[in-house]
Amino acid sequence: MYNMSAVTNRCVNNATMQFDKLGYIATNLANYSTIGYKGVAFEQFLREDGYVDGAIRKNTLQGSIRVSSNPYDIAIDGEGYIPVVSKDGEIQYTRDGSLKIGANGYLVTVDDWMVGDGIKIPPNAYRIEIKPNGDVMYHDKAGSLPEKIGTIPIVQFDNPEALEQGHNNKVVFNSETGEPRLVKDGSSIRQNAVEVSNVNIYDELNTMMRLNASMIASLNLMKVANDMYTKGINLQQ
Repeated sequence: MYNMSAVTNRCVNNATMQFDKLGYIATNLANYSTIGYKGVAFEQFLREDGYVDGAIRKNTLQGSIRVSSNPYDIAIDGEGYIPVVSKDGEIQYTRDGSLKIGANGYLVTVDDWMVGDGIKIPPNAYRIEIKPNGDVMYHDKAGSLPEKIGTIPIVQFDNPEALEQGHNNKVVFNSETGEPRLVKDGSSIRQNAVEVSNVNIYDELNTMMRLNASMIASLNLMKVANDMYTKGINLQQ
């Protein structure tokens, strides 16, 4: 039999876990329109001591691919991430392929992280062509033969669900994910396209409503336990 203190502690634990999960749902909903965003799942489990705990996992399902008018936009059709480098040399990974030419002529993300080892677009480029394997080709005039100027790398992880959130719409690896592995001879890149968020807004809203009901039940039970505890003290006086 649990005493009133144990009941209250478990109610507080359950309510805290629900609030934590609600926070991740709110993040998913806020990023519903973010290109390449992967939803986060807060999975709850019951520990041996009877308390609830949680683990964070990335939802790695493929998002829909949307056609774009920007020739520098790419979508990854399948598994993998694009390595990008900050101005300070920090390496992270993203599926946000809405790319652009930076101030120094290099191919960069929307927040100016350099793609791969650096792919510089010639100022006289007439047309840019990005192959499915990531090779970036440029034409200096109409009808000219293409010239390769670099390759957009794609890397994969053994356990991508364990990837941690990095800066903005990027992720970082850890001991659970394993080291990034460069994909050789791939064919997953689609030019003039972007991958939209894989967040299912209806599932998220449904989960939010169920969480709300669970939190209300926990708070009501805490109130009942507190009232019983107070009455028990009054009877002893």
